[in-house]
Amino acid sequence: MEALATGSAPSRPGLPPPTRHSCLRRPKTLPSSNPTRRIIAAVPMDGTSGRPSAPLRCTPAETDAVATSSDQTEAETAAAAGATEQGNGVPAADAPAASIEGLDGIKIRRRPVTGPSVHHVGPFQFRLENEGNTPRNILEKIVWDKDVEVWQMKEKMPLYRLLGPLGSAPPARDFVAALTASYDRTALPALIAEVKKASPSRGVLRENFDPVEIAQAYEKNGAACLSVLTDRKYFQGSFENLEAIRNAGVKCPLLCKEFIIDAWQLYYARSKGADAVLLIAAVLPDRDINYMLKICKKLGMAALVEVHDEREMDRVLGIDGIQLIGINNRNLETFEVDISNTKKLLEGERGQLISQKDIIVVGESGLFTPDHISFVQNAGVKAVLVGESLIKQEDPGKAIAGLFGKDISPASSPV
Repeated sequence: MEALATGSAPSRPGLPPPTRHSCLRRPKTLPSSNPTRRIIAAVPMDGTSGRPSAPLRCTPAETDAVATSSDQTEAETAAAAGATEQGNGVPAADAPAASIEGLDGIKIRRRPVTGPSVHHVGPFQFRLENEGNTPRNILEKIVWDKDVEVWQMKEKMPLYRLLGPLGSAPPARDFVAALTASYDRTALPALIAEVKKASPSRGVLRENFDPVEIAQAYEKNGAACLSVLTDRKYFQGSFENLEAIRNAGVKCPLLCKEFIIDAWQLYYARSKGADAVLLIAAVLPDRDINYMLKICKKLGMAALVEVHDEREMDRVLGIDGIQLIGINNRNLETFEVDISNTKKLLEGERGQLISQKDIIVVGESGLFTPDHISFVQNAGVKAVLVGESLIKQEDPGKAIAGLFGKDISPASSPV
């Protein structure tokens, strides 16, 4: 039980210790009674038959450590569901990487299918690219790297060690209520202003980057909530930025803008002061989203579930407990941005169902002018998440008035 509680893999005699490419597993002998289950295994390049164990996901033992006793059965049930890829009976930590591709409309593979692209033979290292170990787009590359990063973080900080930070974290603020209040006050989409230094496609967006100063300027000029990038490798963000903003007295609820692939990340984000998290439908199966929504509810956090196309939207609309849906106007394959995607996804029955369920839709990507804001508002959006068009301006706070075509700060509202 200690191994489960700490999230560390047991050692295997004769095998090398886990490495950053520990997504590979020893081939398994399949029972003849299950001919449909096919394991995809990589052949080691150095002629050995063994391979290191894979990263562990958040286990029921870990989640129970932070759940109340009255909720223990529910947590175990949800954990068991979240640990299985769509009812195929294969635990997620033991399932072949290819098994999640295509399920529930998922477009992003969680880890390389055929093993790492960098191989070691003796003291030498070489790269071998193929369809299985080469990311198909930047989001997939980010997720593969995040899988390794989270595994390493969990080993250093298992869930039981988060009990103290969770208990001392400031109370979660109502992210959804803040968006609703802003919309009612201004009659314009509520602004989730993004504190972002860089992006993988645009590089560094702001050299003179002070996250606290930017957050305070956003709040003063009418932002309802803030989105704080915490990914370090691709966006030059950090959880230190999130903590600093929260500790500086900023009252806006904070969205932890992270690539969530493991339930452990939700607890960690809350311990750092997050009031909401981003869940990306292209990355997470329905069962994972369901499971994570339950954890968010326990922790008092909101979840912004992001979709890119009709299939993802239909998936998310079929999940109970959704309060926020973000429509990303950026195509995952081409990375082209088209804000008409928002209108397309909100037309007809989908828009009616969103209205019936009282879901707040958040427009994301490609919003730079008052005309853009007006377009997505007319399509049915009640909030927008904006980063680049604000952060690149000399004064990001004052740039908000330019984005909306008017001053939306609290000081401008009639008393």
